[in-house]
Amino acid sequence: MVTIKEFAQEYNPQQMENIADLEVVRTDAEIKEETRKNRDDEEYHVSYIIKDGKEYRVPSSVIEQLKTIIEAKPDLASFKVSKTGQGMNTKYIVIPL
Repeated sequence: MVTIKEFAQEYNPQQMENIADLEVVRTDAEIKEETRKNRDDEEYHVSYIIKDGKEYRVPSSVIEQLKTIIEAKPDLASFKVSKTGQGMNTKYIVIPL
């Protein structure tokens, strides 16, 4: 039996990871889209993939870059995403592998 104290000490709030946290992303990964609510009960739209049971957010700027890369290289099988900055100043770069 786990006590509430032990449970609280081990508790990690669920937080969506970012696609830039992955070393490699396959282009055949299934993408999901949802409308969710934040803590203030405001709706927001999110696109994400699931890998090893974790959700990884996929920013629209990544999708836009990936579209351009795939148009030039239709057989692209994998890529990675580099991230710089924070918040509204975050920049993503898609790197074909």
